Amino acid sequence: MFGVAGHGMKLRTLRGYDFSEVSSAMQKGIRRGETQLAGYWALELWASGFGNYVWKRLLTISAEDCWGIITQEIKALYDSYALINANLSGRQARGRIFISKAVILLCAAKKSRDADHLQNFVYDEMRGVDPDTLADDLRNAPEYVPIPEYAFDCHTRRGKAAGKTKGDFFRAEHSALFPMQQGIFDSLVDG
Repeated sequence: MFGVAGHGMKLRTLRGYDFSEVSSAMQKGIRRGETQLAGYWALELWASGFGNYVWKRLLTISAEDCWGIITQEIKALYDSYALINANLSGRQARGRIFISKAVILLCAAKKSRDADHLQNFVYDEMRGVDPDTLADDLRNAPEYVPIPEYAFDCHTRRGKAAGKTKGDFFRAEHSALFPMQQGIFDSLVDG
């Protein structure tokens, strides 16, 4: 059921979702303040054995998509999760409540992509880089939730195949932020 990256196998979650699509849906759900969906995707990854990845992604989201100092709160939740799981000896990780709380806080946080815009628009543009260059058997199961279309962007296979660009990504994700905090570099995306 779970593939290993490379050699043509796709990484899959417990319910047969494509790993990268679930990861994308989780982050984009958080950007949009869609707590239930973002939580579903985060816990799907966790239940599939990708707990450490979920935490890395949540910490990244706290810096990439959220305004203010929320990263410290997410780090504190991760530290609590790590403490609970310190002596597992090969057993299933516990403490998914900390992932749930992190998702709730990130969804409720004001959104700003200033940090990402700084590195992509300000730094890369100054260097002359164009931003545009930079589970089938379960589909009918009652618990199956389809991956939303907005998850298929230039970072996923399906999005790339559909011709999605980094420019499309910046415009779509910027306009989808909720709740949105006005950002320093918004004019670079809107203009």
